[in-house]
Amino acid sequence: MKIFFEMFANFSGKSVKMNNQYIGKIIVAPMVRVCTLPFRLLAIDYGTDLVYTEETVDFKMLRSIRRENSELGTVDFIDKSDGTVFFRTCERERTKVIFQIGTSDAQRALKVGKMVEPYVAGLDVNMGCPKEFSIKGGMGAALLTQPEKVKSILTTLVQGLSIPVTCKIRLLKTLPDTINLCKVIEQCGVAAIAIHGRTKEERPNHPNHNDMIREIANVLAIPVIANGGSKEIKCHEDIDKFRRETGASSVMIARTAMWNCSILRPEGLLPLDTVAEAYLRYCIDYDNPFTYSKYTVQNMLRDLQDTPRGKAFLETQTLQEITVIWGLGEYFKLQLDKQNKSHNCLTFEHKNGKTAMPPSADHVNIVEREENGQKIVEMPIQFIRGNFNNADLPKMLLNTHVFRNQLSGPHYDHVVVDKFFSASVVVNGIKYASTLREKSKRYSEQGAAAVCLHALGAVGKSYGFVPADGARKYQYVVNKVKCEREKNAKRESAENDDPEAENEGATDSKKRKSDTSVLDNTFKINQRETEECDNLKRPLK
Repeated sequence: MKIFFEMFANFSGKSVKMNNQYIGKIIVAPMVRVCTLPFRLLAIDYGTDLVYTEETVDFKMLRSIRRENSELGTVDFIDKSDGTVFFRTCERERTKVIFQIGTSDAQRALKVGKMVEPYVAGLDVNMGCPKEFSIKGGMGAALLTQPEKVKSILTTLVQGLSIPVTCKIRLLKTLPDTINLCKVIEQCGVAAIAIHGRTKEERPNHPNHNDMIREIANVLAIPVIANGGSKEIKCHEDIDKFRRETGASSVMIARTAMWNCSILRPEGLLPLDTVAEAYLRYCIDYDNPFTYSKYTVQNMLRDLQDTPRGKAFLETQTLQEITVIWGLGEYFKLQLDKQNKSHNCLTFEHKNGKTAMPPSADHVNIVEREENGQKIVEMPIQFIRGNFNNADLPKMLLNTHVFRNQLSGPHYDHVVVDKFFSASVVVNGIKYASTLREKSKRYSEQGAAAVCLHALGAVGKSYGFVPADGARKYQYVVNKVKCEREKNAKRESAENDDPEAENEGATDSKKRKSDTSVLDNTFKINQRETEECDNLKRPLK
């Protein structure tokens, strides 16, 4: 039936937009906090045909500011409420990225579609998310039982946009109900429909209903994209096996791609360490938010979080710290210098949602000014909990300093701006404040106290900017072991009078080998997974 679908047209008086981009494809599903630009580019590197963005709610998109980012070569959509970049894209993914929207209103959806139309290959409407937030807002799975609203949204988008429109749904409780809904969707003129083979009540531990997807695919003329088979997909060949079992035109994979994105490679899986490093390079190149980067790597590691390096990773508080664990510390510094090249001396200020902590107070300015007769001292410093031992927290040290020197204060005050906290502390009549905002009142007070300590010269210049010794237990252990291995390697090289010992390339190679061996190869592909797929036993290309 699929071979004749291009002849299928004129439903409800409107022409169906036919598009071959959804036939015979491997597609990466929308995943919250995962499908940002770095992960999407990595998926493209490994061979995906299409990759979805994480869902973006229409209201958020409509209150955004679009900005051309010449430093990164990207187009950014920035949330005006907090200055964060929530959608970043570049020309390289233009023909492969599908923007997914969460919406319950046709006109809002169309406005968003017009905003992203020049930058993406298609627009998808989320009609399957079972999360309470989506359902209460009338979005996601709430639309499954509202066919008239579904028809209004999809028809408006199909008629108003030049790019293909699709939607992603879950199964209803019965097959006939699901088929009826799919026929309504088909008649709206969409280019394809993605079906997650579970109901909104079911979870990943429940079996995927491949048989129901097959039945739906048999009665629809538009391409059906099968989703929900991650438990069955262990290697690249399993992707096509899942497609055959569901009778679908294409396959959409989520968790199995998140765990090891190289599942997309026809040549076979790569070691997880290689995948994580490639992902982190993109995170550095495109200034990916730390929380999203950490969340994605954490999902890659899974049970490896219990290894020494995994525990060190869990302690990280900045993207730079994560990159150091994977031997990309120098690369991070190099790229940061490039990105800040055109800025003035205060390169670490909070700009356009970006906060980067410098290595010490020498790299930022302490500014003194007056306002209404009040002397104010400011500097940019963010309170990162992992940079402090329990006995050396800024407020504790400031209390001790004030007591010993018989100063007045400290007295704290707060200002809330766009749901972020900015605190100040008055000591001996002078107000001290950080120019960086915090997400909690408590952290903002600690930041203000840290500014006061630096201004008074009560702490070293690296205080608060880099982790104190022992502040991060497992990072300290891993770094100590690495240093010992490097020392041993140098000693063995000297004893053997290795002529390549002075060669920088050889030294770097030995360091990389040492970094891998010290962690007992914890990031190699699990042997069980290798045995499940014979193709993985062949040498990787």
